Amino acid sequence: MPSLFNAIFPPAPSFTDKDLPHLAGKVYIVTGAASGLGFELAKILYVAGGTVYIVARSASRCSGAIEKIQSETKGQKPEGKLKIMVIDLADLGTVKGAVDEFLRQETRLDVLVNNAGVMLPPAGSKGKQGHDLEMVTNCLAAYLLTALLEPILIRTAASSPPFSVRVVFVVALMQLGTPAGCMLFDDRGNPKVLPKNRDNYMQSKVGGTWLAAEFAERFKSKDILSVSVHPGLMRTELQRNMGIVGPVGMKLLFKSPVYGAYSELYAGFSPELKAEHNGGYVMAWGRIAELPEEITNALKSKAQGGSGAAAKFVEYCERETRKFQ
Repeated sequence: MPSLFNAIFPPAPSFTDKDLPHLAGKVYIVTGAASGLGFELAKILYVAGGTVYIVARSASRCSGAIEKIQSETKGQKPEGKLKIMVIDLADLGTVKGAVDEFLRQETRLDVLVNNAGVMLPPAGSKGKQGHDLEMVTNCLAAYLLTALLEPILIRTAASSPPFSVRVVFVVALMQLGTPAGCMLFDDRGNPKVLPKNRDNYMQSKVGGTWLAAEFAERFKSKDILSVSVHPGLMRTELQRNMGIVGPVGMKLLFKSPVYGAYSELYAGFSPELKAEHNGGYVMAWGRIAELPEEITNALKSKAQGGSGAAAKFVEYCERETRKFQ
């Protein structure tokens, strides 16, 4: 496990656009691709020849990102395709229609990157269905999207090299600490909205690591890889709610979003990730790592010596998204 200093200030990227094969004929979905590292990742995949679905909350944000990517890559003569996929991750009702339209257009999906997220919104922020905004954006919508895309991922994997079809959940630097117990539940089995903003954010990111492990379990006989990734500390729109200290600190200390895209690229494409890493965790700018013991312990039932919290969380995700599937 890297030291905390090494985790915050990682060595040079180990997998970049220069390591990608040609992606002609392959299909990718990147949520939150209208800005930040999702935008940078989509641009890399497009230049490499892939068909990339830009997921954002409005058609105007999707088309704006596409125009910007095309403008920035003119001299590189990209052979890929950029397509619009409108999903408001704060509104679970927008997911299935977008997936149905995707399935009408495509017969394969090679990598799904659940990149989009929200961090430290104003207290009390909620999604369309009344869920805590961080929980619905960072976990529930990602769970629903991945579950709806399971069949096409499985079909793609059946005719692809083992573990080349992947699902990536973007989380955080989990070594910085999570709330006691990783996630707190109310009497109905729903995650509580925690009074400390940072704790509330981090428990949603714990949820992302558990979802990566859940889908790894579902996919284990299908040769599909599911991992979580801490993309690194970067200057992106994610810090827009942190006040002046956050953005200034990011500008002085941290890298541009393309470095986070390299982390996601590693998680989605590096041959270093194999069957034994399914359900695991990747750190910036592309390193296999271990999650804190409290997080992995929750993947075990109480009978196995764990807390059983991960299974409880997956049950919550399934319950809250069932009517939108």
